[in-house]
Amino acid sequence: MRGRSRHTGAALIAGVVACLLALTGCVGEAVGSGGSGTTLHLVGFAVPAEANKAAQEAWAATPEGQGVTWEQSYGASGDQSRAVVNGLEADYVNFSLEGDVTRLVDAGLVDPNWKDGPTQGIVSDSVVVIVVAPGNPKGIKGWDDLIKPGVRIVTPNPASSGSARWNILAAYHQVISAGGTEQQAEDYLRKFFGNVVALPGSGRDATTAFLQGTADVLISYENEAILARQSGETFDYLVPDDTLKIENPGAVLKEADPKAQSYLDFVISPEGQQAFAGKGFRPVVDGVEVGEVGGANDPANPFPQPKRLFTINDDLGGWKSVNEKFFADGTGLVPRIQAETGKQQ
Repeated sequence: MRGRSRHTGAALIAGVVACLLALTGCVGEAVGSGGSGTTLHLVGFAVPAEANKAAQEAWAATPEGQGVTWEQSYGASGDQSRAVVNGLEADYVNFSLEGDVTRLVDAGLVDPNWKDGPTQGIVSDSVVVIVVAPGNPKGIKGWDDLIKPGVRIVTPNPASSGSARWNILAAYHQVISAGGTEQQAEDYLRKFFGNVVALPGSGRDATTAFLQGTADVLISYENEAILARQSGETFDYLVPDDTLKIENPGAVLKEADPKAQSYLDFVISPEGQQAFAGKGFRPVVDGVEVGEVGGANDPANPFPQPKRLFTINDDLGGWKSVNEKFFADGTGLVPRIQAETGKQQ
């Protein structure tokens, strides 16, 4: 698809998104083997829709997955979590943030022990990357270049999007990871938001906005960049030396059909993780035959190890502390900086 215009490429992605209903959060058509059997309802954030589709197809070839039909709803993680609390039917949820599952625990919909499994509730891993136009015309080499005058950034809105929070935390903590102070990290984040030109509702919305030429830089998941390039897009992306490990949770609801637990078990198996890896996600278990991954910078080595990879639990104090410090309404660092910079879309 080399030579395709950005506008045409954006239309391709928009078509894929429309088919998945990833941007609307509406329930999509049933997919599966049809006929009599079990219908499972999946509610998730927009980004892993294609990975779940690949895993479902692989699972359908197993005895446990035969005869299962899917009704699926994809959208911004926080919005999807609140929708389930408000009555949207779900057997299995796949969100961006742990807190979006915790909301369902607090509502009595998910067992408090949902993190007791072998992957502590995590079904997919990725890292925060920097996406640039083909040929990298702005000469972006890392985080420092993003706060230079004239660099236009698009990243999702942290009020609705889980991927936005990963992105912003990566931008903040990379300063500390490289030896800076918290004050320097805060100053960086203020300059970062000063260059933000769009805050779309979800990670997938942000990708579409970037492909339409809205900005010079997209802050994104590595897997989202890989998937878009698998779909024919021609942008470049780089894995920063200092970046954040993204860990996305999945959980089965208390009243779910037992088949939902079987699907979750498959997703975190080597075979299920192979399906996710093919769509750009880093495996969460050992023993996965990743093989070549189209769309990666190096398909034969699609998941390079960053020089310094930090995590929410080990380096930022866990989600409870992070949410209070960074995202609490009115008092969190990010809402305050958004207000100061006029970036409250």
